Amino acid sequence: KPATCDHGSCVHNFQLYLEHSGEHQAMLQCMNSVLPAEFKRIGEGKSSLDFLGVGSGGGEVDAHMLTLLQSTFPGVPVTSDIVEGTLKFTDNFKALVAKTPNLKTKFDFINMIQMMYYVEDMAATIQFYHGLLKKNGRLMIIVETGGWDTLWKTFKNDLCNHTVTGQVKPCLDKLGLKYDEHRIHNEFDISECFDPKSKLGRDLLNFMTGKDDFYTGFTPETQKAILDLLKDKCSTQKDGKTMFNGTLDCILVHA
Repeated sequence: KPATCDHGSCVHNFQLYLEHSGEHQAMLQCMNSVLPAEFKRIGEGKSSLDFLGVGSGGGEVDAHMLTLLQSTFPGVPVTSDIVEGTLKFTDNFKALVAKTPNLKTKFDFINMIQMMYYVEDMAATIQFYHGLLKKNGRLMIIVETGGWDTLWKTFKNDLCNHTVTGQVKPCLDKLGLKYDEHRIHNEFDISECFDPKSKLGRDLLNFMTGKDDFYTGFTPETQKAILDLLKDKCSTQKDGKTMFNGTLDCILVHA
C-alpha cells in the first residue's frame, strides 16, 4: 500500500477540509430535501423505527438525520446504533450477527457516508448491510464523485488505497439492487494548493492525496502532474479562483 498519513494529521486535515469545502452543508441540504419523503415511505404503519449509522465520524450528520426522522414521526420511538466503518469492527459485527440469529439486527434506515473508500470488498459490504434492512427500508450511500473520481482514477497507483467511487453504481447493478440517485452539487476554492508556501494549500493537498506531506511524498514530476490535473480536469476557473468540482452522489438502495 502507498504510504498514508498518520491518524492525527489525517483527522486535522479532514476537519480543515470539511470547514473549507462546505461539504457538510451541501450534504445536510440534500438530506433536508430528500429524506423527509423517504422517511415517510420507510416508516408508514410501523410502531417503532431502527436507525444504523456505519462509519459515522463525529456523528453530527447522524444527529441531523435522526432529528429529521423524529420530526417526520413525532410519536414513534426511534432506536439508533452507530458502528465504526473500520474493517476490524465490521468483521466483528458480522461475526456477532452470524453467532446470534435472534439478535435484533434489522434496521429501517442504514447510512454509509463517505466510508466506501475504505472497504476491501465493496460488493460483500453492500450485500451484508443490505441484508440487515427491514421491509421498505433504505440503505443510503454517499460518495464523492466529480473531481475526486478523476483524481483517484488517474493516479490510482500513487494515491491512498482508495476504492474508486465510480464503482458503487455498477456494483449495485451487478447485485441486482434497485436504487434512486440524488446528485449533491458542491465546489470549493483550491487556489491555495498552487502556492507551495501556503499552509492551507499544503494541508488540503495532504488531505486530497492522503499523504503526510505532499511535497515529500511524491516526486517533483508526480507533484506537477497532480497539480496540472487538479487545475485542468477537476476544476473550473471563476473570478481568478480555481474551483474544485466536489460533487457527491447520494444513493438510496431499496430493501
